[in-house]
Amino acid sequence: MNKLHGWNTLRNQIFIGFMLVMIIVLTAIGVFTYNQVSVLLRASAERHIKQTAVQTTGKLDALFQQIDSLMMQVSTNSLVQKKLAQEMDDQTLSFSERQSLQEEVRSYEAYATGIRSLELYTSDYRRLLPLDDVQLNDRVPKPWIQLADKQKGRLVWLGLDPLDPNTVIAIRSVRLIDRSYMHAGYLMLRIDRNYFELAGTTDESGEDSRETMLLFDGAGHEIIADSPLRLNKDILLDMNHDSVTIDGETFIEVRHQSELSGWTLVILTPARYTTEGISVLQTALFVSIAVGGFLFLICSFILSTMITRPILNLIRTMRGARFGTLKRNPDKSSTMELMELNHTYNQMVDSMNEMIQVVYQKEIIQSRTELKALQAQINPHFLFNTLEAFFWALDEKGEDELADNVLAMSGLFRYVISRSDDVEWVTIGNEVDHAELYFKIMEMRLIDRLEWRIDIEDAFRHIPIPKLMIQPLVENAIMHGVEKSNEPGTVVLSIQASDRKGYTRVTVSDSGPGMDESKLNELYNTLQTDEMHHSGKQGIGLINVERRLRLYYDSKASGLTIESQLGQGTSIMFEIPNEFQGGETHENHSYR
Repeated sequence: MNKLHGWNTLRNQIFIGFMLVMIIVLTAIGVFTYNQVSVLLRASAERHIKQTAVQTTGKLDALFQQIDSLMMQVSTNSLVQKKLAQEMDDQTLSFSERQSLQEEVRSYEAYATGIRSLELYTSDYRRLLPLDDVQLNDRVPKPWIQLADKQKGRLVWLGLDPLDPNTVIAIRSVRLIDRSYMHAGYLMLRIDRNYFELAGTTDESGEDSRETMLLFDGAGHEIIADSPLRLNKDILLDMNHDSVTIDGETFIEVRHQSELSGWTLVILTPARYTTEGISVLQTALFVSIAVGGFLFLICSFILSTMITRPILNLIRTMRGARFGTLKRNPDKSSTMELMELNHTYNQMVDSMNEMIQVVYQKEIIQSRTELKALQAQINPHFLFNTLEAFFWALDEKGEDELADNVLAMSGLFRYVISRSDDVEWVTIGNEVDHAELYFKIMEMRLIDRLEWRIDIEDAFRHIPIPKLMIQPLVENAIMHGVEKSNEPGTVVLSIQASDRKGYTRVTVSDSGPGMDESKLNELYNTLQTDEMHHSGKQGIGLINVERRLRLYYDSKASGLTIESQLGQGTSIMFEIPNEFQGGETHENHSYR
């Protein structure tokens, strides 16, 4: 332990620190240089691979275009058009006519190499060429025929022949030019698989070729592969990978899909070819790092021996701060740097001691303030107990109606006050019960001037809704609908299913004086801009509901919809989803 402590000196620490910094800097520079050069080499190789892919795809597209042109010439041949039209008119071709048709079609086979056969079928799948009775639906799968029908005369490259894996099938729906391009039959081409042969596995020098090329049809079946490697087509055709590992070797993969055939060309290049020349770069970097490290080792050792020991006294003093004791350092030094460091430390100690004292005083003041705030709070149960005492006193004196209203008021206050702030969601049933209490209290106040009704089915009572969303609408209907009218008024609270599936509509209607169009537009503008220009509390309840609808539901719920005509009352409604991820609801509380 003492031996280890002897090495743990300030000079050794500075020496080791400088060495680590130098090693990190040299290593970072080496890694950065290596990565940048590697990226450049890889990018150059990838550009070469992509150019090869474009050139190869161009050659393939030229082959596809050649076959497409040949098939177009055959399908638009006058004799072929005439004979298919004859078949469409239920005039079955004779054997001699089919022979002449065969000679005409075979004359086109010389225009392209690799063609095995051209086969012609009627629209009901009967074969005209060659001269046998094979049906098209027995020759190829039904989905292939349906795909040719969907292309409406365009050539469809299907893939390997189900009956001969050495041939590839392409098919075109033949249309009659003189009969508004009516579908008349099918022209099928069987072409040798080697027609699409790609580059060989060795180059002219006899060495292994860098690129491995593979061709897949639209269904992912392998058409051509010039590699003896065991390949997984699902991995090769996966668009989420730019490289694959085959037999323990990593390959860079480039895919290119032909627009003419829908086939995919895959080119694999060993990743080792993209980093040729990196070994020389690695050697140069290692030598540079070693020489630089050795030179810096000597400089660091010389510099560390020049650091004096008096700084240890300041370190000991600073260590005392870990135990909560901040003391000034009384030592003096003749070295300008150490003297400045000691002076700065003493200033820091004075400032920190002063800050500790200030923070301590602030914590005491804050604690006293919180205590006074707690003492100033009023217990809501005092209000509930007082109202219940009024209720029992009125009940004993036979004032049943007044006692019921006091009880309703107690339930009203309990609903608003007794719930904690974090319980912001209730059920529509809770909201309706709360609105009913408000109706009863206002009925006592307005006597015969107020008639009210609540329409709700039990199925809607369990839907979650933010607290105090309905009562402000009821209050608004009574204040601005019933009270402003000289005649008795009616307020109806309706909860029903919305026209939107999975939504519930809440409507509060009154038979009050209503509003003209200008006042209705002004109210809508107020709701949209959240500006309270109305006198007193008029409109505050509606704005509060509108804001909370936006806050809780965002775009999942409609805002307030107001329908009103002068002299015909007002209806205010909103729609909310039946299922929403809002807070938990509590349905078992009674507020009556």
